[in-house]
Amino acid sequence: MKLKAQILDEAALNRALMRISHEIAERNKGVENVVLVGIRRRGEPIARQIQDNIEKIEGLSVPCGSIDIRFYRDDLLPLADAPQVRRTELPFDVSGRDVILVDDVLYTGRTARAAIEAVFSCGRPRSIQFAVLVDRGHRELPIRADFVGKNLPTAHSELVEVRLPEYDGETGVYLMDLGK
Repeated sequence: MKLKAQILDEAALNRALMRISHEIAERNKGVENVVLVGIRRRGEPIARQIQDNIEKIEGLSVPCGSIDIRFYRDDLLPLADAPQVRRTELPFDVSGRDVILVDDVLYTGRTARAAIEAVFSCGRPRSIQFAVLVDRGHRELPIRADFVGKNLPTAHSELVEVRLPEYDGETGVYLMDLGK
């Protein structure tokens, strides 16, 4: 894998997440009924940053949790008949709430579909909205993000790599060439 370009540096990534945070508050006419649900793995810290941003903007702390969607995937390899599922951590009831699913990259739409199923297994929300840092296109399902930090048209031979301090020791978004 070869680095093609840095798409967002730390400052640009933070600006994109602040913009998403403002848009969430605006579209929902406040955040009183909003809960954030980060999709494991990189969606979790992104959701927490949005939570911090919303608290600065609105002065309210929005509940934030995470879900592991591997059990709900429809594209697991045959060897993964029994995927190891990490615990869903939703310290709140999603029923009747406006759930904002948060992930790093939107690609085929399969992760978002699985996350929607996972949320419904926990209750019946009033609405589900979807926030992503990067939308790279190539949808296989009729899924779209409600809040997007950066639209980045890509080729199938490319990979969008989101690096976060919790996992990578740095912050940024990079376009990688898979070399196929």
